[in-house]
Amino acid sequence: MPRYALKIEYDGTPFSGWQRQADQPSVQAAIETALARLEPGDHRIGAAGRTDTGVHATGQIAHCDLTRDWDPFRLSEALNYHLKPLPVAVLDCAQVADDWHARFSAVERRYLFKLAARRAPLTTDAGTMWRVTHPLDAAAMQAGADHLLGRHDFTTFRAAQCQADSPVRTLDELRIEERYTHAGQLLHIHVRARSFLHNQVRSFVGTLERVGAGQWHPDDVKTALGARDRSACGPVCPPYGLYLAGVGYPDDPFA
Repeated sequence: MPRYALKIEYDGTPFSGWQRQADQPSVQAAIETALARLEPGDHRIGAAGRTDTGVHATGQIAHCDLTRDWDPFRLSEALNYHLKPLPVAVLDCAQVADDWHARFSAVERRYLFKLAARRAPLTTDAGTMWRVTHPLDAAAMQAGADHLLGRHDFTTFRAAQCQADSPVRTLDELRIEERYTHAGQLLHIHVRARSFLHNQVRSFVGTLERVGAGQWHPDDVKTALGARDRSACGPVCPPYGLYLAGVGYPDDPFA
């Protein structure tokens, strides 16, 4: 039974997240339904990350097992045909070893958060980034972000319902990229780690936005981290600016 890795892009707006749910639309269910149109039967796919409601992906990775040998290109084309008109696309496909796993074989995950600072409402970018109406001090945000790098107990920055066994994680990158466009100030927040806690990235961004707005000092982020108390976290930002941007493996199956 050959196994295939899929690189997937999706707009999370119409879905209740990645994970299949009994009475709500999900990205997982959409892909499993498309697979069933190619090979009738019950399909269950595994993914590198379970994105929440409204979160997008430009580089989600999943794997599936099929009964026949598919040419990877033909499999991706067939899946894209059956996924229409949903905002889900298979960008790439590769056959992998039987024991390769989208989640457990991964060694890093990369997220991108898009944050716009402008008075005017978003139009063409509505639903794809978070808008705040005040300017943000990107340098102060980076100074606050630097306190979070490395290995820490991130209890402050994880949701109360997080099911991870431990709040300890190693954060490899938290980088604020500032750019100015015709529409105003735009921040791209790049986050990278082997794994993340539930709502960790959105907790980071919501807290750092308070630093950028001048409501928190950058050192307040260090104090919040050291508190190991969820109530010390800043506000959790909305999901629609967040993207699962990529997943790293010891050997890239799509190389």
